Amino acid sequence: LTDTGLEVEKVFEFESIPGGLKGVVVGEVLGLEKHPDADRLRVAKVNIGASEPLIIVCGAANIALGQKVVVATVDAVLLPESEKPLKIQRSKIRGVESAGMICAEDELGIGTSHDGIMVLPSATKVGTPAADYFHLESDWVYEIGLTPNRTDAFGHFGVARDLAARLNLERDVKASMPALAALPAADCAVKVVVEDEAGCGRYAGIVIKNLKIEESPAWLRNRLKAIGISPINNVVDITNYVQHELGQPLHAFDFDKIGGKKIVVRTAPQNSAFVGLDGVSRKLQSEDLMICDAEKPMCIAGVFGGFDSGVSAATTAIFLESAWFNASRVRKTAKHHDLHTDAAFRFERGVDPNGTLNGLARAVELLVEIAQGCVEGGVCDIQSELPKPVEVEVALSKLNAFLGSNIESNELIRIFGSLDMEVISAKAEVYKLRLPTYRVDVTRDTDVYEEVLRIYGYNRVAEPERMLLSVNIPAKPEKTNVLNGLSQMLIGRGFMETLSNGLTRSDYIKAIAGGEYAAQLIAMLNPLSMELDVLRPHLFPSLLDTAAYNLNRQADRLQYFEIGSAYRLKNGSHEEDTRLGLVLSGGRFIENWNNPKIAFDSTDMRGHFSAIFDFMGLSVSENVGSSHAYLEQLVVLHTAGVEVGLLGKLSAGAARVYGIKKEVWLGELNLSLLLPQMRHAAINYREVERFPGVRRDLSLLIDKSVSFEAISSLIQSKGGQLVREVSLFDVYEGKNLPEGKKSYAVGIALQDPKQTLNDKRIDHTMNQVITALQESFGATLR
Repeated sequence: LTDTGLEVEKVFEFESIPGGLKGVVVGEVLGLEKHPDADRLRVAKVNIGASEPLIIVCGAANIALGQKVVVATVDAVLLPESEKPLKIQRSKIRGVESAGMICAEDELGIGTSHDGIMVLPSATKVGTPAADYFHLESDWVYEIGLTPNRTDAFGHFGVARDLAARLNLERDVKASMPALAALPAADCAVKVVVEDEAGCGRYAGIVIKNLKIEESPAWLRNRLKAIGISPINNVVDITNYVQHELGQPLHAFDFDKIGGKKIVVRTAPQNSAFVGLDGVSRKLQSEDLMICDAEKPMCIAGVFGGFDSGVSAATTAIFLESAWFNASRVRKTAKHHDLHTDAAFRFERGVDPNGTLNGLARAVELLVEIAQGCVEGGVCDIQSELPKPVEVEVALSKLNAFLGSNIESNELIRIFGSLDMEVISAKAEVYKLRLPTYRVDVTRDTDVYEEVLRIYGYNRVAEPERMLLSVNIPAKPEKTNVLNGLSQMLIGRGFMETLSNGLTRSDYIKAIAGGEYAAQLIAMLNPLSMELDVLRPHLFPSLLDTAAYNLNRQADRLQYFEIGSAYRLKNGSHEEDTRLGLVLSGGRFIENWNNPKIAFDSTDMRGHFSAIFDFMGLSVSENVGSSHAYLEQLVVLHTAGVEVGLLGKLSAGAARVYGIKKEVWLGELNLSLLLPQMRHAAINYREVERFPGVRRDLSLLIDKSVSFEAISSLIQSKGGQLVREVSLFDVYEGKNLPEGKKSYAVGIALQDPKQTLNDKRIDHTMNQVITALQESFGATLR
C-alpha cells in the first residue's frame, strides 16, 4: 500500500469489546453459602472447567445455585465503557479469599445493565471462553494517510482497487463489487427540481418505506466502530457504511417531513436561518446550496443535515439522496459555517460523478436486507453538464524516457487495465486512453506516467551506472543562504527571532498613519477575524504586536528581529517584498550587579544595521528623515542612492495605539532591494601590521545639523591612507554651548603599513584634517 502511494501510518487491532474478554470464561455455580461477616455477600463455589472449582465472593442478589455465569478469572482485565481498566486480583473480602469475579453486563462492556450478574442459558458449556460465546470480533485496521488529490481512495473499495492493481502484476487479481440490482425506472414518489444546476450537476434519489429503525447488526456496528464512527441506527449506519465503502456521500430525509413531497435544490436568501442536526441556528449566505422541500430548507447540500428532517426512532419511510455537488461551492460553505463533516470532506475534493447511482443502489440493497424496507416508486436521476472523461495520448518511449524505466508494452497495457484506463486506440506503441472519472486528479500524460510508476513500482526502476550533475554557480548569493546567514549573525549579536502572521488589523494602521497607507492596503475577501483583515504593508505592525504582548507581561528587555514579507497594492497590482525588522527596548545589558543600567538608543540600532550592511558587503549612508507615522528621530538608510530602510524611536501616536508605555526602537530594511546588489564575497587577506599606530583626539564645536557620518567621511578623504579608523567617543549638547551648536569628541587612528610614523607626518595630516573641518563645517577646536 505504501509503495503505491497510500502510505500506511498505523496498524492496530480492533476488538468489538476492548480487551477481547481474555481470561473470561463460562462457569457454573456449584455451591452457595452466606458470607460469615456480611449480610449482603455470599460465597460461591464455581466450576470453570479447571481441576478445582473457584471460591468467589459475590454481592449480586440474583445469584442462584446451578446458574451458568460469566466469570473473570485472576489477572483478567475488564474494560467497561464507563470505567478505567479493571484487573482482577486474588483478594480477601471481609476475611474470605475471593479468586475471581462473577460479572454483570456493564462490567463486561457488552451492555449497560447492572441489575445483577449475567445469567446464561443452562445448556451453555462450562469453560467456554466468553469471546467465543459472545461471538466477539477482532480485526486489523490499516490507517492510511491520504494526500488531498487521492479522492478515489476515500472509500475502502478505492483502496482495494489500488491494491489489486499492484498485485495484478504478479497474478490475476481484480477488485470488483458484487453485482447490484438495477434501481426501478418508475416515477419517484418525490418530485425533484434542480434550480441551481451550476451547484448540483447530478441529483439522484429514491423513496424507501416500511422501515424498522433499530440497532444495526453486530457486523455493521463493528465495521463502523473499527474506523472510529459511533453507530446510531440501522438507516444512518448504512449511509455511513456506504460512504466509507464507495466514497459516495448519502443523506436520508424523513419522508413524512418533506413538505409537499417535493425536493428543490436551490440557494436560500441571505441571512435566512437554518437549524442543523446539532440544534444550532446558522445564518445562511446567498451562495449556500440548500436541499429544500416545498416550504423550507432541509439540508445544507453536501455539508450538514437539518434538525427537523433527519431520521429518528419514529421514522418509517425515507427519501435517500445521492448527488454530485460543485466542489468549490461545498468548500466555501463548509469553511464559512465551520462545518467539517465527512461528506463535505469528500465533496469539496471531488467525488465521482458517475458513482452516484452505484452508491444509491448499494444503500438500497442494505436497507432492504437490514431494515426490511421496500422501494416505493422508482429512482430519479437529474443530470446537467457533468465532467466528461479525459482523453490523453501516451507514448511508451516517452514514458520510459521520463521515468527512467524499461516497461514493456504488454505490462503497460495490463497496468492501464487495472487502473480502469480504457485504451481507445494503439498505434506504434502510442496509446490513446480514456481516463476514469473517479480520478479527478489525472488529466495529463505526465499524470498517467505517475500512475503507471505507482503500480509498476518505484523500486523496480534501475539506478543509472553514473549520474551527471552540472555545477551551476549563480552570479549572486542564494537568497535562502543570505537570509539564514543574517539570522545567525543577528542571533550571535544577542537577538531572538520571531515569526508573525502576515495578516494584521487595518484599524491600527489607519489610526497611526491616517490615509498614508490606506490606498496601499490589501484587504482579505474572507477575513478570519476583524483583527486579521489586511496584509501588512510593512513589518512594523507585526513587530509592535509582539512588543506590546511582551511589555504588557513585564518583559523589561526586548531584542528581537523578524524576516518576512510585506504586501502593497500599487498601480492596481499586488507587490510583495522581503523585509528585515529589528526591535530594541529596555536596557542595553542584561540586568546584573556588575552591568551599568544603560538604555538602548539610536546608536545601538545604527550599529546593528551597520553590521548587517558589512555582512552583505554593501556600503550605507544615513540621512536624517523629516517625519514618519511610526517613528521619531527618524534616520533613513541609503545604498547606491536608493532608500532601502529606516530606523528610529517609536512615535507617541503609535505607542498610544498599541498601549506601549516604554521606549521602543524600531528599524526595517527592504531586503528585496538589497539582495540584487550583493555579490559573492571575496576573501581578502592582509598581513599583520608590523609598525605601530598612533591616535589623535579632536574636540569639535559644530552645528547641530552636521552628522558624524559626514565628519568621518571628510576625515578619511583628507587624511588619506594614513587614517585607519575614525570613532566618536563623546557627544555633548546643552549648557555652556552656543545656540545651535553641539560638541563631538572624535578619535582618529593613524598608521602607515610600510614605516613608523614620525611627528612631522602626523602633524601634517592632522593640520589637513582640521583645516578641512573648519572650511567645510565651520568647526572650531575646543
